[in-house]
Amino acid sequence: MSRIHLISGPRNISTALMYSFGNRSDMSIVDEPFYAYYLHSHPEIDHPGKAETLASQSIDIKEIMTEVIEGHYPTDHVFFKNMAHHMDGLDWSYIKGHKNLFLIRNPRQLIASFSQVIADPTMLDIGLELEWKIFEYCQSIGADCIVLDSNRILENPEDVLTRLCDKLEIPFSNEMLAWEAGPRAADGVWAKYWYGNVHQSIGFKKQQTSARPFPPRLQPLLDSAQKYYEKLLAYSL
Repeated sequence: MSRIHLISGPRNISTALMYSFGNRSDMSIVDEPFYAYYLHSHPEIDHPGKAETLASQSIDIKEIMTEVIEGHYPTDHVFFKNMAHHMDGLDWSYIKGHKNLFLIRNPRQLIASFSQVIADPTMLDIGLELEWKIFEYCQSIGADCIVLDSNRILENPEDVLTRLCDKLEIPFSNEMLAWEAGPRAADGVWAKYWYGNVHQSIGFKKQQTSARPFPPRLQPLLDSAQKYYEKLLAYSL
């Protein structure tokens, strides 16, 4: 069984990518298994649906690792969707046994979108610095790591996903290009707060929100985030 470990920032078509992989008959999907752990270990963080999320998942890392990350699945492959910031404080050594996929997005678009839900995001909230640190760690231990820019998927989904599957050593499937609208059984309880756009989608499509004006008050965050985005972009498919 291959285990594909997506490491992404928020507001970054990560859920659409999870649906894309989940549309394959040979793939199980797992939605953000470390979310409750992150909220528990960062009590100062206040996200929509926080109490529901904490009640829905284990916060015991040993249990999560044994039963979820290294658990049994009825398919040949499993796709774990993770936010980089949810991995803050974790021992990252387990990722050596996974195929690690780093999903990035232009931080101007990411921050503008995220700030519609969390008005004043921090660098930890958007995850780009942590993504870079995890990527560096992957390289240092010789773990499989691939970087993918979300805008490139939107420009040519079939071409990019074909090349991605080749890197992941799995065959490309046309099933990855389109799916039915609506939620998935695998969605976390937080879906109603975050997944509105993707629940209306039937494939990869650039959202009108991509052109949303950037809040001037968040310019210092953008300036800091841009350098990590550019570092990761240099490795992108």
